[in-house]
Amino acid sequence: MLEYVWLIPLFPLLGAVFNGLLGKKIKNEAVIGGIATLMIFCSFLVSCGILMQLIGLPAEERVFEKVVFPWIHSGNFKADMAFLVDPLSAIMIMVVTGVGSLIHLYSIGYMHGEEGFYRYFSYLNLFAMSMLLLVLGGNMLVMFIGWEGVGLCSYLLIGYYFHKKSAGDAAKKAFVMNRVGDFGFLIGLFTLYWWLGSNHNVWTINFTEIKAASSLLPYGGVVTIATLCFFVGATGKSAQIPLYTWLPDAMEGPTPVSALIHAATMVTAGVYMIGRMSFVFVKAPDTMMVIAIVGAATAIFAATIGTAQNDIKRVLAYSTVSQLGFMFLAMGVGAFTAGVFHLMTHAFFKACLFLGSGSVIHAMHHALHHAHSHDDPQDMRNMGGLRKAMPITFITFLVSTIAIAGIPGFSGFFSKDEILWQAFANPFHGGLNIFLWGTGAIAACFTAFYMFRLVFMTFFGECRITAKSKDHLHESPLVITIPLMVLGFLAVFGGYVGMPKLLGMLPNYFEHWLEPVFATAQGYAQTYVHAGAHHSHALEWGLMGLSVVIAVIGIAIAYILYIASPSIPARFTATFPALHRAVYNKWYIDELYDFLFINPCKALGSFLWKGFDVLVIDGIVDGVAKVVMGLSGMLKNLQSGYVHNYALSMALGVVVIIAFYIFR
Repeated sequence: MLEYVWLIPLFPLLGAVFNGLLGKKIKNEAVIGGIATLMIFCSFLVSCGILMQLIGLPAEERVFEKVVFPWIHSGNFKADMAFLVDPLSAIMIMVVTGVGSLIHLYSIGYMHGEEGFYRYFSYLNLFAMSMLLLVLGGNMLVMFIGWEGVGLCSYLLIGYYFHKKSAGDAAKKAFVMNRVGDFGFLIGLFTLYWWLGSNHNVWTINFTEIKAASSLLPYGGVVTIATLCFFVGATGKSAQIPLYTWLPDAMEGPTPVSALIHAATMVTAGVYMIGRMSFVFVKAPDTMMVIAIVGAATAIFAATIGTAQNDIKRVLAYSTVSQLGFMFLAMGVGAFTAGVFHLMTHAFFKACLFLGSGSVIHAMHHALHHAHSHDDPQDMRNMGGLRKAMPITFITFLVSTIAIAGIPGFSGFFSKDEILWQAFANPFHGGLNIFLWGTGAIAACFTAFYMFRLVFMTFFGECRITAKSKDHLHESPLVITIPLMVLGFLAVFGGYVGMPKLLGMLPNYFEHWLEPVFATAQGYAQTYVHAGAHHSHALEWGLMGLSVVIAVIGIAIAYILYIASPSIPARFTATFPALHRAVYNKWYIDELYDFLFINPCKALGSFLWKGFDVLVIDGIVDGVAKVVMGLSGMLKNLQSGYVHNYALSMALGVVVIIAFYIFR
């Protein structure tokens, strides 16, 4: 099966081309949605076959490169269209195609009746293809094509409802902010390529060749510059401080798009890239520290914003930003396996949460439409009591919420707790470890609070829509609930493959699986980083228990505020109106960016238009025209058409010539 790895991105590409060219003529939603879903599912089947074949190989042989065709050969530069299959890319293709298939299936029901149905599925297939190209790329140029492809597709899908100004603005915002990050990625690529080539004659962008030559890279110095540039690219794609503000606005796209972006594809690209280049990043301890600090800061900062949002999708959006912060925290402390593990478990429960929110919105929109109500179907203040009308959506949403809160027995607990432990015990950052652990633990408390706030406001209490609307509330169809049930199952049990050694009930299959991928990075860490202090199992058990207690505290606070004493939030906001406004308005970061960057750019553009283009450029062009017109206006009088005028001119000319020779 390894030889057929090229089929994985090919299938969704064929689906995108088919629906893009023929979908408008077919006009049959079952055919359009079926083709798109079948294509990504075929990629999933091939991915399963490749995974099974890799499992059957010895650990040291689980690396396979497939050159599909020669691409760019120029001087020392060589870049083929090549795919790299190893345990890391195998996990990623399983997540992208598996979760992606469920989102495609869900979309058939959710997008029913949309005018651009064919266009949506063409974009969705193209998005999956781009992400698969990114994670399978055998060199950095192939990865960058996928990197840019997911950026383009995010623009197309976020702006799917292009007739809405807010959707168009959100799409442009995502596109521009990602271009900022992409510039950093390219600078990092050029720096690494130039340094290895000019100093050691290793002119390569191939991942396996860079890994083989990584021993030539210095400790810090140019590696720090290159990795910081790569991290700028990661902050753009994976929505970290300061390039995170595009992701919440991406909610303007259809809900399944949000699930695909937030769970299986685009935002995981930065985490994957750092994991793929771990053998380079681990040689730049300053960069590792920056990654850890930015990840921890993003985790808690986004979590605070999520506590005050009322749009169900925006709460989940800030939850994604926060959870990505946990992944970057893991990468920054050298816990690469833990970061990828959380990427996988997060894909399960976050896809379920977004699709569950879509099921709620679908039902609310239907009920409000039949009652001729213009209330917002995404505002949680209009919901309540939906667990009775939508039991499947409620149960799957609840188990996914428990998972993201980090309650033992659910997938999120295993991955989140491993990150917190590594943040505390890693040998990279010394005294900073306690700060990193504490920040992550507080962010986890906020996560438990705002996620259960969402559950309580949406599914518990009294339904806050009109009685006429309530009569039309019902569970979503099977095409929507089947993906929810599958993802809900994975949200519960998907973490058992990575059970920590401390629990000892099962081997940590996930860690063993990825061990060959990160062995080089771990070897460099042992060489360059002083060994950390030895921590007892008792301390690890204690911190694990404390993290659970912290999560339970967050849940308890949400229960008190929104179930036991629902009047408290109103009193709190009345007592601290400035604080509530600041959190509700996302700490005014968008306004700050407008003041610092957007408005000055607009002012500069206006000056270049009105002050330079109109006055200088147009002035020069118009001035030349006016001078020519003025001269021609004077000269045109010489061409009167009268013979006696011409005779007089000739006589005067003769007189002038004679006078010149007489009086010179």
